[in-house]
Amino acid sequence: MSIQKSKNRKEICYPFIYESALTCDYEIHTDELCSLIGMVLAQMPEGFEDVVADLETLHPKIYNLNGSVRGKNGIFEEDLDWLHARYDYYNEESRGRVTRFVLPRGPVAVMALHQCRTGAKKTVRLLHRLDESGVTFEPTLPRFANLLANFFFVLTVYIKMKLDVEEVDYISINY
Repeated sequence: MSIQKSKNRKEICYPFIYESALTCDYEIHTDELCSLIGMVLAQMPEGFEDVVADLETLHPKIYNLNGSVRGKNGIFEEDLDWLHARYDYYNEESRGRVTRFVLPRGPVAVMALHQCRTGAKKTVRLLHRLDESGVTFEPTLPRFANLLANFFFVLTVYIKMKLDVEEVDYISINY
């Protein structure tokens, strides 16, 4: 069967949905990541005004990341500088609490952040695949996406520390 694009706009969820290029997959994925950040914001417990403010600043930047492959670049050095500074803030506040591999566990907001973390990793992979396929984009995109994954992780550490939730070590039998 060959799916035909409907002429009825209500039956088309995204203008590029039937493209075979990875660009569409990247855009759908970063749209999902943006939705996951909205889910984190909806689940944040009281007392985390710093995290909420930073996620609200970050939230539209994910759509900037989304449109930066097909459209013009929307992630700049200033965005990287801001994210580096916020990473450093939470890492310092957490006092290097996690220096080992831990299982992704915790309250709902923390688990949603872990979903964001893995989503950011998928973003890096899709950018790599796009690059391999010949799509060009600014080098700020993979740098931002890599840092984003680490930022989400340090947020999980920070939140769990403030809530006094213990990290559970994962001891690998593989490495």
